[in-house]
Amino acid sequence: MSDHSAIEWTDATWNPVRGCSKVSDGCKYCYAEVFSERWRGVPGHPYEQGFDLRLIHEKLDEPFSWRRPRRVFVNSMSDLFQPGVPIKFIKEVFKTMRTADWHTYQILTKRHERMQEVVCKHLKWVADASHIWLGVSVENRKQGLPRIDALRETPAAIRFLSIEPLLEDLGRINLEGIHWVIVGGESGSHARPMEEAWVLAILNQCKSAGVPFFFKQWGGAHKKLAGRLLGNRTFDEYPIP
Repeated sequence: MSDHSAIEWTDATWNPVRGCSKVSDGCKYCYAEVFSERWRGVPGHPYEQGFDLRLIHEKLDEPFSWRRPRRVFVNSMSDLFQPGVPIKFIKEVFKTMRTADWHTYQILTKRHERMQEVVCKHLKWVADASHIWLGVSVENRKQGLPRIDALRETPAAIRFLSIEPLLEDLGRINLEGIHWVIVGGESGSHARPMEEAWVLAILNQCKSAGVPFFFKQWGGAHKKLAGRLLGNRTFDEYPIP
């Protein structure tokens, strides 16, 4: 776990799973893969095996060592619901979250169908756990929007969308049952551009639906220079469980 995260919408990260595989257009320039592969073959490094999938059992109890409450992004370097992660291990991760309930956990996935299946069959109690937030990535219309429908049918006290990288105009979004929306552009040397009109369209829909809106970044090759102002202000809204 990292006790200080550079990700604007969270406080810390916890990675009981490392490594992943690409499933959609949003994965094309995955920051986690780029970082992980940089260390492949370095003896003793946490990412000695690059971006290969690994279950890190010794990380399961890590949240208990943090007494001060934090917002914790679960698996910032992976996807908890990818096919290679056994249901038994997923249940162990959720067991930790259920017990170490002074933190708020933010779980984000592109494997919406598996999340829906696992939670509905094995983790229905999550619907009453206000400190566990479930979210899906939404980068485009074809692959991203269907994830919202699956999320809406998944038991959760807080459901959120990470619309990053936003790759096109999403059009009309059904925000029923959604409690928080994050929007951001892609960063890095290969970053694909994001248009302001796309962001404003989402902002206006969130306002109409009464959904908290968080603007993470414009992104680009120099994301710090591009900043995160939208209409000369920042948007740092959060849901209230």
